[in-house]
Amino acid sequence: MTDTAAGATGGGAAGSGRAPVRVMVVDDHPMWRDAVARDLSESGFEVVATAGDGEQAVRRAGAAAPDVLVLDLNLPGKPGVQVCKEVVAADPALRVLVLSASGEHADVLEAVKSGATGYLLKSASTQELQDAVRRTAAGDPVFTPGLAGLVLGEYRRLASDPAPAPDGGAPGAPRLTDRETEVLRLVAKGLSYKQIAERLVISHRTVQNHVQNTLGKLQLHNRVELVRYAIERGLDDE
Repeated sequence: MTDTAAGATGGGAAGSGRAPVRVMVVDDHPMWRDAVARDLSESGFEVVATAGDGEQAVRRAGAAAPDVLVLDLNLPGKPGVQVCKEVVAADPALRVLVLSASGEHADVLEAVKSGATGYLLKSASTQELQDAVRRTAAGDPVFTPGLAGLVLGEYRRLASDPAPAPDGGAPGAPRLTDRETEVLRLVAKGLSYKQIAERLVISHRTVQNHVQNTLGKLQLHNRVELVRYAIERGLDDE
């Protein structure tokens, strides 16, 4: 992480009256881990835990209950993608932001498929990291420039080999409301929750609630599965 924006403001909830975003930092390099944790803490986030290996990360995440897990992929004991799968399975509300030195497409896609909400390269500035953590906590997908298109392209590729509908197409399957369908269509087009809220003139929280209700109705687990579901049904083209 570059230090061009060290000390930048606008972190967790300083001056907003809201509780600060709870963050956990996982990286096997102590100096890097401590620097990231310090930068986030000084910018208003509440760093509730850190960890240096995969097993420790899963255990401490369960105890600390962070809002956002800032996660390196290259970890001893248990790889980052496995950590991501386990912590998201244990707490679906937890958001995972991968912070990695690798920009390899395979690593990015594997992380997203494992449940990561975003993927940021370690070359990002402190200010970019702060913004990414804030947006990740809000449920927005956050990617280093150039990677968002890659992920959306993968959604479309997966949709070319459709998986069975979660409800199996059975009669009486859960139906989405018109608003839920509208939100789902915009999610499939790649819009962030903030953009959807502005487009539909509703609050960011309302968008999040519609997405969570839709996930529950369709028995899906994360945004990746939700976008795939929408694209398979052609909602992104409407």
